[in-house]
Amino acid sequence: MDRSDPQVSDVDPFPETGAQGDVNDAAEREWKAATTAFERVDAVLGRTTEWQSASEIANRARVSEPTARKHLLALAESGRASTNETGNATQFRRDPDQRRLERVQQLANEHSRTELERSIREMKTRVREFEDEYGATSPEELVDGLEPDDEAGWDDRSRWKTTRRNLAFAKTALSFKETRFVDAMSTGEDGAVEKNA
Repeated sequence: MDRSDPQVSDVDPFPETGAQGDVNDAAEREWKAATTAFERVDAVLGRTTEWQSASEIANRARVSEPTARKHLLALAESGRASTNETGNATQFRRDPDQRRLERVQQLANEHSRTELERSIREMKTRVREFEDEYGATSPEELVDGLEPDDEAGWDDRSRWKTTRRNLAFAKTALSFKETRFVDAMSTGEDGAVEKNA
């Protein structure tokens, strides 16, 4: 064997490269090429649940601060962003009610009336099972009776809260679906029956 051939011990299986940085840079370039500044600000805002300055959002959206501020103020006017005045600065985050409304509309669009009714019935049954099992009327009341090391009880409390939240969304989606149907019927909108299906 030629001594100049690489030996197994000479091969670094994990060489230090800038590959990760290159991938991130390429993904960022692709994102910027495929979207407008407004779309990037809107996308970043949609994931912003804590108050942030326009400059912080601008950095994440890869736009200038004045551009971010302009789009954020427009989004606040439309109700998609909430604002918080702190001295001489304005902070932004997604509007929680807007997100809830979008979730309700998504459920109403993606599920039939029958599916929503079945889900509501199942979740109501599950809530009743939690109430019967723990002798409590809510997950908050359950806290008083749980021992710190009762892992199963604490897990059930989390599941109960999630079930109750999902039940509220499903009931609201069903009401939204019904409202949409009644409104379409009264205005003579085509396809009202299909939209309520």
